[in-house]
Amino acid sequence: MKRICFLLRPIRKPFIPSLLSLLTLCVLLLLSVKYSYILESVPPPAASDDLQTYHKYNINCLAIYDMDPVEVGKSLIIRRKQVVEDKDESLVNLTSNCPLFIKSRGYDDVCVSDEERDFPLAYSLVVHKSAWMIERLIKALYSPSNIYCIHYDHKSSALFISAVEGLARCLPNVFIASKRESVFYASISRLKADLNCLSDLLEPEVQWKYVINLCGQDFPLRSNIELMSELKELNGANMLETSRPSEQKKQRFTFHHELKDASFEYQKLPVKTKNKKTPPPHGIEMFSGNAYFVLSRDFVEHIDSSAVVKDFLAWSEDTYSPDEHFWATLVRLPGVPGEVPRSQPDITDLMSKTRLVKWQYLEEKIYPPCSGGHVRSVCIFGAAELRWLLNYGHWFANKFDPKVDPILIQCLEEKLKEKQKSFQSVASHACHKG
Repeated sequence: MKRICFLLRPIRKPFIPSLLSLLTLCVLLLLSVKYSYILESVPPPAASDDLQTYHKYNINCLAIYDMDPVEVGKSLIIRRKQVVEDKDESLVNLTSNCPLFIKSRGYDDVCVSDEERDFPLAYSLVVHKSAWMIERLIKALYSPSNIYCIHYDHKSSALFISAVEGLARCLPNVFIASKRESVFYASISRLKADLNCLSDLLEPEVQWKYVINLCGQDFPLRSNIELMSELKELNGANMLETSRPSEQKKQRFTFHHELKDASFEYQKLPVKTKNKKTPPPHGIEMFSGNAYFVLSRDFVEHIDSSAVVKDFLAWSEDTYSPDEHFWATLVRLPGVPGEVPRSQPDITDLMSKTRLVKWQYLEEKIYPPCSGGHVRSVCIFGAAELRWLLNYGHWFANKFDPKVDPILIQCLEEKLKEKQKSFQSVASHACHKG
């Protein structure tokens, strides 16, 4: 390695850019060798016999946030050689002893300010795998004043179901949806899963102000108190994407779709037929968006009792990905709480703070390159994007996968915990635990 770098010295001035590139490569290779040796030489810590949680990595998250090249390089080597898969079984075992689970994960030490207690939030989580990721998502958002509904897919593994039911058993403000669906990609079942949770969330005594829906590969970019503060500023308005549909997207609800067997991971998929649908009921004008939202309680109570909404839901049964036009259209209906007038310009995914998704075809045009990986043109974020994610302005992001980059998730947890404490100390002198 030293010989290669030495041979670079005689290169003349016209080749300085190439020289700098090669010197940078030398540094990265040396770091790779150094940290490969460290990681291979140090044995992993012994697992405790009586307590097993998810795996934590030896990384400096402050240095990752500051884009320190040495620490970012270390994260890349961990990702390549040291990723440990967190098994659903270990969460099943831990939640079999609720006091131990609550104490070991710090739920008994969560501080709630007066401001948070007066502005509770609700969550609908539609999930199907990776139980530890679900627990970590809840923990990152957790406040005893909030309420969390989990809808698990009927097709999920028995171990996963047992793990999330353990979460609901141990945490008093977490519950399982009373009605559950077998969820198929782009079908009405995905929308119904959220609707089941929304209906259940209206039942408890918790008078939450806003509800947010999430999936298992989402993660927050704001602490609970930061999020509460920003939601207060909405003053009853809803936050979601709602745009006029392109000609291509109109095909999704202009033609009848049938759910048919698929030969890949989704098992079943809505397939377009040649049969045209009737226009939407009640003269509804169609808008498109995505499946994710931040909705006021008044809006949810309205749609839960509205005959127009029930007719629109029935009409949407045979459309493709109805959750991507259902909410975007309903929020434009005249007279709904938090209405977005039909005359108002499009609200795109970049304008809505609800969800940050980095599309591969927009990288290096709108977004910096993805430092993790891609699935179906969507970036699975990596550790090098930590600072960008926290400062871009959105409240949540998708996608995260501990098997692709566990360091980013660990560092987000650390930064959000730090920010929660910092904002609470400014907001209120009162702290209520448990």
